[in-house]
Amino acid sequence: MHFPRSSGILLHPTSFPSRFGIGDLGAEAYKFIDFLAQSDQQYWQILPLGPTGYGNSPYSCYSAMAGNPLLLSPEKLHEEGLLTDEDFANLPDFPLDKVDYDRVIQTKRRLLRKACDRFKANVSPELQEEFTEFCTAKASWLEDFALFMALHRHFGDTSWYEWETEIAHFQPEAVAQWRAKLSDEIYYRKFLQFQFYRQWKALKEYASDRHIQIIGDIPIYVAHNSADVWANRDIFAIDEETGAAALMAGVPPDYFSQTGQLWGNPVYKWDKLQENNYQWWVERFKATFDYVDIVRIDHFLGFEGYWAVPQGENTAVNGGWVKGPSAAFFETIKQELGDLPIIAEDLGLITPEVIALRDKFEFPGMKILHFAFGGGSDNPYLPFNINRNCVIYTGTHDNNTTIGWFNRIPDYERHNVISYLGGISEEGIHWELIRLAFGSIANLAIVPLQDILGLGEEAQMNRPGIAEGNWDWYYRSGILTDQLCDRLKTLTHIYGRKPAR
Repeated sequence: MHFPRSSGILLHPTSFPSRFGIGDLGAEAYKFIDFLAQSDQQYWQILPLGPTGYGNSPYSCYSAMAGNPLLLSPEKLHEEGLLTDEDFANLPDFPLDKVDYDRVIQTKRRLLRKACDRFKANVSPELQEEFTEFCTAKASWLEDFALFMALHRHFGDTSWYEWETEIAHFQPEAVAQWRAKLSDEIYYRKFLQFQFYRQWKALKEYASDRHIQIIGDIPIYVAHNSADVWANRDIFAIDEETGAAALMAGVPPDYFSQTGQLWGNPVYKWDKLQENNYQWWVERFKATFDYVDIVRIDHFLGFEGYWAVPQGENTAVNGGWVKGPSAAFFETIKQELGDLPIIAEDLGLITPEVIALRDKFEFPGMKILHFAFGGGSDNPYLPFNINRNCVIYTGTHDNNTTIGWFNRIPDYERHNVISYLGGISEEGIHWELIRLAFGSIANLAIVPLQDILGLGEEAQMNRPGIAEGNWDWYYRSGILTDQLCDRLKTLTHIYGRKPAR
C-alpha cells in the first residue's frame, strides 16, 4: 500500500486523561479525535488493544484478539444505566501523570462487576439479541478466551500450564465441565468484550466521520500465558508434557547486548499453520481489522527468519536462525482476505531477504529520526536516504521522547544533529524534529504526542529491557490547546500533508 502524503499522532488510549486513573474510551478520547481533525491530521496510531497481563505491556496480552476491559469507560456505562452516581462515590485519588495499575484494576473491577450484574438482570430484548449476535459472531476466539480468563481467575491468576492437568492440556471433557462450572464468570468475560466492542466501534465511527484512520499493531508473537497458546498448542512450539515453551523467541547477541534478548514467547510451528492455510492468523487479522483501518506488524523480520532458543536457556546466546514462512504466508493471507493495508516494522537486523519480502508486497517500512545521527551520511534513517513508501517517526513508543533523547545522546551525536539542522530555534529540538519529519519525502509522518507536547524523559512510554514502570504515562486534561493545534496544523499545511477534502 502507498499512503497519501499525510501525517498523524501516536498515542495509546491508556494515555487519555480520566478520573478513573487510566485513559478510556470516554469523552477525552473523543476530544483527542477532535484535536486530530482540527489540526488536519489523518491518522491515529495506537499500540495493541489486548487485555494486558503482568507488567501491563500491550505486547504481552492474554489474547491476541480480545480487547482490554481497562479501556472501558465507566461514564459510558453510566449513560446506559449500568452504573449509578452512587457507584462513583468515594473514588480513590489517582496520580495526575502516571497510571497506578494496581489501584485502577481494583477500582474498575468493582465497577465492571456491578455493570455486568445490572446488564444481566435488566437487559432489554433488543440489547440481549445484540449481545447474543456478538457472541456468535466472535465465537471462534471469544469462547476460548472467556473460559481462559474464568479459569485464570479460578486458579488464582496462575499461568495455564500450572492448572490441573486435564484442563491445562485443553482436554474436551475437562473443557466442557469447566464451561458449566464457571458459567457466571464466562458470562462476565463475554459481557466485557461486548461492551468493549460497542464502545470502540462508536469511537472508530466518530473518527471515520472526521476522516481519521486508525493504525493498529500486531505483535508477531503472543504471550505464553494466553488463551491463544492454551487453546491452540498444536501451532506453537510447546513441551507437550510441561507446557513450557520448547523453543523461545528472541534476538541474537549484537552490539547492544552480548547475550541477546530472550523474550520467552513460544515460536510458531509454521509447518502446522501452513497445513491449515494459516487459519489462526487469518482469524487474527480479521479480529484486528474489526478495530482498526491499518495494521503495523511488529518484528516483521520474523516472517523471513527468526531466532529460536531451546527450552531451559536463560539467555539468547545458544539460539539459532530458523527460516520463516516468508512470501507464502502473505500470499495466503492475500488470497483469504485481499490486499491488506500493512506497515512493516523493519527496524533492527534487516537482511536483503527481509527488504525483498517487504517490497514484494509494497509494505511501507519505518524510519526513525532518533536513529539518524549516530553515523555518517550513509545512515539509512537520514531524511535524504529514505524512500517515499515509508512512515517516518521522530521516535516510537520504545524510544525516549525527543527532548529526553537529545539530552542523553553523546556529544558527537548531538553535534551531528545541530549541524544537520543548522542550529536549533527557540521552538526547541522537539519541534525541529517534527518539522524534519513533516518536511521529508516519506508519504506518512507520525509523531508521538509526547513530542508535540514537548515533554521530557519522564513521559517515555516504554523502556526496553526494564520490566517494571512502563506503559503508565498519561496526560492531563486541557493540555491539547488551540495554540498547539494551530502550530501542528501550520506545519501540516507547509509541508503538503493536509487532507485532500
